[in-house]
Amino acid sequence: MSKIRAPRNRTITLTEEEKNLFTNDLIQIAESVKVSTITNQIANQDVFQIAEYLPEKFADLLILDPPYNLTKTFNSSTFKKRSIEQYAQWFENLLVKLLPTLKNTASVYVCSEWFTSTAIHLVLEKYLTVRNRITWEREKGRGAKKNWKNASEDIWFASVSDDYVFNLEDVKLKRKVLAPYTHSNGEPKDWKKTENGSFRVTHPSNLWNDITVPFWSMPENTDHPTQKPEKLLAKLILASTNKNDFVFDPFMGTGSSIVTAKKLGRNFFAIELEKEYCLLAAKRLNLTETDNSIQGYSSGVFYERNTPNFQKNKHLSE
Repeated sequence: MSKIRAPRNRTITLTEEEKNLFTNDLIQIAESVKVSTITNQIANQDVFQIAEYLPEKFADLLILDPPYNLTKTFNSSTFKKRSIEQYAQWFENLLVKLLPTLKNTASVYVCSEWFTSTAIHLVLEKYLTVRNRITWEREKGRGAKKNWKNASEDIWFASVSDDYVFNLEDVKLKRKVLAPYTHSNGEPKDWKKTENGSFRVTHPSNLWNDITVPFWSMPENTDHPTQKPEKLLAKLILASTNKNDFVFDPFMGTGSSIVTAKKLGRNFFAIELEKEYCLLAAKRLNLTETDNSIQGYSSGVFYERNTPNFQKNKHLSE
């Protein structure tokens, strides 16, 4: 039975007509393909089965958001928790299959939960140069009676070589100034005063507390149980690619990575086993034709969580 949703619920769903329509947007790969065949496409398949058919060195950015080492059901499939050693072996088998798709200048981001995060690090270190670990705060999550509430996730940042893209100016954060220091002449020191308050544009750190997990009133929300926010993906894509570069996501889910890539003028290729998720991603791509906004990102600046819209609409030059 379909869910009964509140009138203001903006969760993206599919009608039967849309399912039939967007099925035509999905591709199947059964032999070696050229880059042109997969550009801006979604393959409804298992990455382990088609990795060998993908072109070599086509990806500028690999975003890996594989099933976490938790027992979790994704629509019609279930991933079961394994030992850390078993999960590390599973992840290594995956990574080895994907390495040939990466350009020498490519970057890699891998999402992980705390339990197997260190295992991800050790596997990445065998094949790539590990640059950093991003930790981002999830404001959602269940409490625990005999443990600390899990309210964060990790994203490991690695590169194929020392020649990689990092666009610092594109990922700075606009923060409200609480202690507005001034020069001796009274001029603001490293901040700007606007009619809506005082703000400072700061360097991005590896601790992110400005991310909102998609929920029912957000236009990007779907019923995927572990959907990543477009704002989070925008940071990764803007930092580690340039316009028209190629983003590759082999565990696409409902398409946050490729939708964000399209909004930011990048090419993409994605793989997803669950057809329902592929169709939702195809619909989301279609919706970008009339709305290419990214919540929490405006006028080239990332804003703190819950920044009022009237402040986001004021450019830094004020």
